[in-house]
Amino acid sequence: MPFARLAAATTPTARIGLGLAAVGRPGYINLGREEDLPAGRSVEDLRERTRELLDAAYAQGVRYIDVARSYGRSEEFLADWLRGRPDADDVVVGSKWGYTYTAQWRTDAEAHEVKDHGLATYRRQRAETAGLLGDRLDLYQIHSVTPDSPALTDKELHAALAEAASEGLSVGFSTSGPAQGDAIRAALAVTVDGEPLFRTVQSTYNVLETSAAPALAEAHDAGLTVIVKEGMANGRLAEPHAPEALRTVAAETGLGCDAVALALALRQPWAGVVLSGAATVNQLASNLHAAVVDLDEGQLDRLGTVAEEPAAYWERRGQLPWH
Repeated sequence: MPFARLAAATTPTARIGLGLAAVGRPGYINLGREEDLPAGRSVEDLRERTRELLDAAYAQGVRYIDVARSYGRSEEFLADWLRGRPDADDVVVGSKWGYTYTAQWRTDAEAHEVKDHGLATYRRQRAETAGLLGDRLDLYQIHSVTPDSPALTDKELHAALAEAASEGLSVGFSTSGPAQGDAIRAALAVTVDGEPLFRTVQSTYNVLETSAAPALAEAHDAGLTVIVKEGMANGRLAEPHAPEALRTVAAETGLGCDAVALALALRQPWAGVVLSGAATVNQLASNLHAAVVDLDEGQLDRLGTVAEEPAAYWERRGQLPWH
């Protein structure tokens, strides 16, 4: 398993990964993008920003990088960086398939991505990912599985994924939506020739959305590596948007709201890797302070008061504009 390499790492930040969703394309739903990204947001602007982030992340001990077919040119940007950094052979790379990027590098596109979990999409996108990342790809995940996803019942797809796994690629899935727990449990039941198909699960968990925790604990107990995404709730947990309880606890620690928010995820006993979605080097440096945040029981209790009902959380997320 590639994640054994992360477990063997000795840096405090080895359990923090870097996701490139925010810098692989000009439009995304994160708050604050107007201030975070270069004004032009050209391909070369974001290629350079990605390089800066990857250099800084690697220098500070980050060893897991998360990309996806739908994250614009994220796989391409990462592949460029890896070619220029032969010393970074200890980086673990995860990508995702199931959404096709359709915005054509525009921020005002009517549709930025189209979801399809069919076998034909898997085969097409697997070839596209292989053309960019080659044998540097360690993990390939189904992107945003929900309980009604055909990926949970498509036996031909399962066989294709099992074939990839037999060739050394780890196979996983990510989840989204208010029924993440149901999706996780359904995926845990998927087997091929009596063996569990999936080795990892990547789910949304943060101060505002904690509902997946019991199912993620079950996944961990079943032997899956758990990757936490959207620990910053698409910017809703950063200043100036953070809820008062988070701002108060952050002030007590002397660190940023972002570090405290990500620290909450890191301290979960089932969490293997927690992703930073930083769009600037300064954001990344602040995010990485999560590795040294020590929260007491009183602070944890206060943070626990701000969780939202899953339906309300995901409804609000769905209303965030593509900036």
